[in-house]
Amino acid sequence: MSSIRTGVKPLLRGTASRSPLGRVTYLTLNRPTFSFSVVLTTTSPHRYFSTANFFKMATKDTPSGKPTAQEKDNDNVITNWVKPGDKSGEFKRQQSTFRSFISSSPDAEFPAEPGRYHLYVSYACPWANRTLIARKLKGLEDIISFSVVHWHMGPKGWRFVTPEEVEQEDVKGEGVVPHEEEGYTHLRELYFSVNPEYEGRFTVPVLWDKKTKQIVNNESSEILRMLNTEFNDLIDEPFKSVDLYPEDLRREIDETHEWQYDLINNGVYKAGFATTQEAYERNVRALFEALDRAEKHLADGTPGPYWFGERLTEVDIRLFVTIIRFDPVYVQHFKCNLRDIRSGYPAIHKWMRNLYWNTPAFKDTTNFNHIKFHYTKSHTNINPLSITPLGPVPDILPRWEEVPAVSFRG
Repeated sequence: MSSIRTGVKPLLRGTASRSPLGRVTYLTLNRPTFSFSVVLTTTSPHRYFSTANFFKMATKDTPSGKPTAQEKDNDNVITNWVKPGDKSGEFKRQQSTFRSFISSSPDAEFPAEPGRYHLYVSYACPWANRTLIARKLKGLEDIISFSVVHWHMGPKGWRFVTPEEVEQEDVKGEGVVPHEEEGYTHLRELYFSVNPEYEGRFTVPVLWDKKTKQIVNNESSEILRMLNTEFNDLIDEPFKSVDLYPEDLRREIDETHEWQYDLINNGVYKAGFATTQEAYERNVRALFEALDRAEKHLADGTPGPYWFGERLTEVDIRLFVTIIRFDPVYVQHFKCNLRDIRSGYPAIHKWMRNLYWNTPAFKDTTNFNHIKFHYTKSHTNINPLSITPLGPVPDILPRWEEVPAVSFRG
C-alpha cells in the first residue's frame, strides 16, 4: 500500500493499492468519524477520477447506506418507460450513446482482430438478437465471443446470471454464463466502468473491447454493419460472400428500415408502453397498418423467400426479431391484438417460418423462454402479478402447418 494525495487538503487521508493485473486501484480513505473504500478502474483513457466523482461513488459505502442521486436517477430511467409528467403518454426511445466503429483498417482505433471483441446480449431483446443472427450468418463465432444476461430486468437493469442459475430450465441457453470477472453482477457496472457519470439506459447489445476495456458501440443497427463488412479479411468463403447490405440495394434497404423501425420494430413498444388510451390507439393502429403493408409486399412484391426475393439482407433480420416475438408476447403483453401473425398475416407467417426453420442463424438464436419470461416478469407496470401466459402453443408452427382458420380458407 502506498500513500496518495486526494486533492482535498487535510480533510482526508488514505492509501491505495493496485491489483496484480494492473486494471484496478483500490482506494481507502479515512476520516475521524468513518472510513470507506471504492474501486477505481484505470485502463481506459476515457475513464477519469475526480474528488467530486469520488464522493458520488463513495456514498454507497458510507454508514448511511443511502444510494447516490446518480443511482436514483439511473434507476428511474430504467423503470420509467414514459417520462413522468409526460401527458402525451408516448414512449420515446432514447438514442444509443456509444457510437465508435470497428474497422478493417489496421491503424483504426478499434481494428478488426480475432478474439478482441465481445458481445453482451439478451435473448429476450430484439435489438440484441439482431447482432447474434448476423454474427452467425457471417461465420464470426470463433472471432467474436458473446455472453447472455439473465432474462429478468430489475430496477438496476440487466443482470448477469449466477453459477447456480445457468442450468435452470427457464434460464439456460448457449452463452448464458456468469460474468468472467468476479464481482460483476449487473450490466450497468460495465457502463459505469467506462464513465462513472453515465446517465443513460444500460442497454444491450454492448460491443465490448476486451483489450482496452471500453464499450465500442451499443447501437444494434451499426453493429450489424460492422459485422457485415469489417471482419471479411478474417473469414473464409462462403461467409465472406454473405452481404447483408449490398450496394445495389442500399437505397431500398434504408427506405424500408425508415418505416419498419418507427412503425413495427419500435411500434410494438410505443403501443405497449403507452400510458394513455389515445397514445395506445394511435400507435397500435399505425402498427397494424404497417403490418398490412409488409404483408402486401411479401405476398405480391417479392419473387423469393426473403424481403428482396432470393437475397437475404439485414431487412430480414431486423423485421424477423419483431415478428418472432409477436404472437408469444406482443399480442397479449403489449395489447397488439387486432390480429395475430399466424392467422392474420399468412405471407408474413410463411416468411418468418422459412427463416426460422431453414436458416440456423435465426432458429439457434431464438430462445422463447427468455423472450416470454422477460416481458411478462420484468414489466411489472404492465403485468403486476408477473404471470406468464402458456400460449401460444406451439411458440412457432412447423414449416408447412397452418392454423385451421387459415388452412381451410377457400
